[in-house]
Amino acid sequence: MAHRLLPLAVLTATALSVTLASCAGDDGDAEPLRTTDRAAPVGTGYTSDQLEQALLPDVSGYERAGEPDSGEYGSLKAIQNFDQLQDQVTLDKPRCAKAAGRPAAGVDRSTPTAIVTFARGNGQTATETLMAMTTDAAEQQVKARVPAGCLTFRTRVGSQWSEHRVFEAPPGTLGGGSRTVGVTTTSGGSHTKTWYVVLRGRRFLATISLYGPNATRAEAEQLARAAYDQARRILP
Repeated sequence: MAHRLLPLAVLTATALSVTLASCAGDDGDAEPLRTTDRAAPVGTGYTSDQLEQALLPDVSGYERAGEPDSGEYGSLKAIQNFDQLQDQVTLDKPRCAKAAGRPAAGVDRSTPTAIVTFARGNGQTATETLMAMTTDAAEQQVKARVPAGCLTFRTRVGSQWSEHRVFEAPPGTLGGGSRTVGVTTTSGGSHTKTWYVVLRGRRFLATISLYGPNATRAEAEQLARAAYDQARRILP
């Protein structure tokens, strides 16, 4: 599982707002792709409807970018958009190809999931994802590490090359355990940052993705704390 955080950073950085904007469930004009909420899988305890209710209702300084989306992991519009976008990305290091999956790669596509995105005027976005997950599975995600040799890499979308530099923090203590990864991307004259915080809760995994030219680790981890506290208040 060492590669499961880096890939979304690759695609987020190269596609800029395309990926993160899709996490908002489009602009509200289109019907979100959802499936009927099923009983929670054995060992997880939560349905996607419960997870949606446990998402952050608001973030200070941001506006919610569309309605939250929830359902089976593979049915969510953000994930389907990601799958399509992933096919357009070329890595300069073929040995890092296994890193070209999303966070929580390998998770069953029927896993109950909920996603919400917030945006503010400077082009910065914050996305929260909650997934129903057993304690052991969530722990594996938190213990994941960026693969060797992939702390710097280049990606190409169309004719545009982007350079990426990855920072991985030591294991954290948010929630039941956490990890933080930052990616700085240079594409032409543009410089952007993406921070990811993944943390384990009681039968759930939470991910905060903070993207923008002024994104900081401190803010990403602050949002992760708020997301964990909110989920703990709501989920039984």
